[in-house]
Amino acid sequence: MIKHKRALGRALTLAVAIGVVGGTLPGNSAFAGTATKTTAARSADTSDDPRLRDLLHRLTTVDGGPGALGEVRNRHDSTALTSGVADVTNQAPMRGDSRFRIGSMTKPFVATVVLQLVGEHRVALDAPVEHYLPGVVRGQGNDGREITVRQLLQHSSGLPDYLDYLNPQQILKDPLAHHDTRDLVNLALAHPPTFEKPGAKPGSEWHYSNTNYLLAGMLIEKVTGQPYAKEIRRRIITPLGLHDTFVPGEDTALPGPHPRGYVRPGEDAPLMDLTAINPSIAGASGEMISSASDLNRFLDALVRGRLLRPAQLNAMMKTRPTGSDDGRAYGLGLESRPLPCGGLYWGHGGDIFGYQTAGGATVDGRQATVMVNLDPGGTDAQDADMNAAVEAGLCEGRPSYPQ
Repeated sequence: MIKHKRALGRALTLAVAIGVVGGTLPGNSAFAGTATKTTAARSADTSDDPRLRDLLHRLTTVDGGPGALGEVRNRHDSTALTSGVADVTNQAPMRGDSRFRIGSMTKPFVATVVLQLVGEHRVALDAPVEHYLPGVVRGQGNDGREITVRQLLQHSSGLPDYLDYLNPQQILKDPLAHHDTRDLVNLALAHPPTFEKPGAKPGSEWHYSNTNYLLAGMLIEKVTGQPYAKEIRRRIITPLGLHDTFVPGEDTALPGPHPRGYVRPGEDAPLMDLTAINPSIAGASGEMISSASDLNRFLDALVRGRLLRPAQLNAMMKTRPTGSDDGRAYGLGLESRPLPCGGLYWGHGGDIFGYQTAGGATVDGRQATVMVNLDPGGTDAQDADMNAAVEAGLCEGRPSYPQ
């Protein structure tokens, strides 16, 4: 969900400086040195990957995260590893079965529902958004008559990101406040498209925008007559038996075992606890709650064709470059990245106040998900080490993987 974490971190620093936020908890870069590490294997038959273990330890020491967890899964067994703490106040260790906010890892769920509707001939990928949401996308050069459903899901619509125009100080001042989806969309549409080239049209450039997925959620509701949360439960959560996965709506609490979620507003600032937040600030762009185990099961079912018909899965996996140096390419709510041991993996990242998540799966049946209970305020090294941890989990045991 959170696209510009470093910029938001600076804004949070200002918020603390002017006294907007209260109730800070002890914890700063020095705290990382006290992190403890626990390991829990779900199956005694699964080998313990030392590289993944070392990366999780690094996330809670050098990188400064309070706690981290990772689960690696294949067709036969799974392993959950943890490092650091779930709560900096009582030093409770991170649990491998923790639930947490998954931020933009919500997007593959939303895209899957839209593509199921495509397979049912209720939505056309190349139809204009206007056909499903008449009059909604208007203003400042943004026009739903020129933007297709496919372009929403692939972030090539050019629509501004509503998060660029939210005041983080207001969010922190009242984290439990309700945010109406239409108001968030209109906040974005009050600004011109994000195209860089003069005269560019929808589909010509790739720019990540959370506004696209607010609209995708609205489209699901318009087509089905049901809240998109209910469609995700009916079509994905219930069939796959994802008992740790929720679309919380206005519920500010995390059910079941969960770590506290922290923000670090500056390099040497104390941690702030933002575990309780109204998820309507994210909506269909990033409000969901899940666990590493459930996310791995979902990604496996998705990439191996259990949730989508072949034509729709192929459409989801038809990617375009994002311009990143790591070879990342974006499909329809799902991105691909090259693996150091060869081939690609499919997944997504997720950032929301308190939690950062990264996960991926290969088509031959391996999955890995990693979470740190700090966001925003993590370092660039945290981002890199989380992605490296996912890759380590997916490459474990493969002969071409560098040890």
